[in-house]
Amino acid sequence: MTRSNPAAQTAFGPMAIAAIEQHEPRGGRILDDDLAAPILPGGLRRFVRAMAWTPLRNLLVRLAERSGQGAWSIFVCRKRYIDDQLASSAGTFDSVVNLGAGLDTRGCRLARTSPVPVFEVDQPVNTAVKRRAIEKAVGAVPPSVHLIPVDFQQDDLADALRRAGHDITARTFFIWEGVTQYLSEPAVRATFAFLSTVAPGSRLALTYVQRDFIDGSNLYGNTMLYKRFRVRSQVWMFGLSPTSVAPLLAEYGWRVVEDVSGPEYRDRYLTPAGRRLSTTELERTVLAEKN
Repeated sequence: MTRSNPAAQTAFGPMAIAAIEQHEPRGGRILDDDLAAPILPGGLRRFVRAMAWTPLRNLLVRLAERSGQGAWSIFVCRKRYIDDQLASSAGTFDSVVNLGAGLDTRGCRLARTSPVPVFEVDQPVNTAVKRRAIEKAVGAVPPSVHLIPVDFQQDDLADALRRAGHDITARTFFIWEGVTQYLSEPAVRATFAFLSTVAPGSRLALTYVQRDFIDGSNLYGNTMLYKRFRVRSQVWMFGLSPTSVAPLLAEYGWRVVEDVSGPEYRDRYLTPAGRRLSTTELERTVLAEKN
């Protein structure tokens, strides 16, 4: 049960925010995801429907932002950024691997227009929830989408993907969104060791939390988040500083294409959409390419 697994429980929040974002007018909407609401459990779907009333939705966003700087924008903007990178790479990759996929709907959305195989890797408890959620949302898991239960702390990722049919020689777009902070450094490095073996030209969209937030020296206007994930549950364990990202990836044969966060999201997405949301540099997103 996800109730007994704090890390697994976090799969619902980002998708609820993505679903509520769909009520925004098209010109002001940051993220387009028509499956975000259908994939949620019934109680959350009812909550999302209530947010169609603009005054109530605006109140929710204000309350979220009061709880922490960038508390709304970080989720919708990072998802939009990764969706954009995946779309711009279409035709240049042979498969997609989503590491720690949670309830993310990209695989099902991609299956509508492309036969490219999508391998969604997550904790066994999340994978079971995801399978049932997809079946309720769209009737069945699309043939091109492969749900793979893996414990990142213990299991052999390469073996799990191989058994599911992933070709290590195929140029692949890897997504590692909202996961690394929940892992130990050895587990992060074990995943990078696997990524060092993949095909040249593969791409990786990776999010990470700043190391100085993990050690408590800079809370980035998110005191409540720090108390929740570092003091009470202690499920956030790993962080990076921006200056350490390129050297770390280089150890495993990857080069950084760009490393973005709040300021870039504001310029690319929020300002053009007329959205006056706060932003944060607490979490950053890296786009990298395999040498």
